[in-house]
Amino acid sequence: MADAVGYLASAVLIGTGATVAMDIWGMVRKHLLGMPSLDYALVGRWLGHLASGRLHHDRIAASPPVAGERAVGWAAHYLIGIGFAGVLLAIFGLDWARQPTIGPALLVGIGTVAAPFLIMQPAMGAGIAASRMPHPWFARLQSLVTHTVFGLGLYAAGWLVRALLP
Repeated sequence: MADAVGYLASAVLIGTGATVAMDIWGMVRKHLLGMPSLDYALVGRWLGHLASGRLHHDRIAASPPVAGERAVGWAAHYLIGIGFAGVLLAIFGLDWARQPTIGPALLVGIGTVAAPFLIMQPAMGAGIAASRMPHPWFARLQSLVTHTVFGLGLYAAGWLVRALLP
């Protein structure tokens, strides 16, 4: 039972920390490079339409808004980050949380780029791996960098959690 609580607490704290790191990167990217972050309201819109059976959109921004889409999108963003931290811990165990190493964190963090490439971008009208975007290779690179930052965030949050929950 103690391991289950440790697993859940570690996943929540590490996933939240890594997602915050990703969001900070988004703010830095916007400030320094003038590149907007993903509008999580559109994720909420997609989820809202998914609940009514619609999986694919030609352009999610052109789809009708859904009540509470911004809050739903942000909540989903953090829950997904927590879920990916749970994957890290499921693969590498609580021993990783007790002694975080960068390799597994980067492996999982970079691996999470499969979610937008294969699920979110196609479902929201951008095509597989942003193939329908005006500059697909640039979009792919930005996704890869963002998910690498998430992996670095997993590592940093792992150390922070280790310090807080010995």
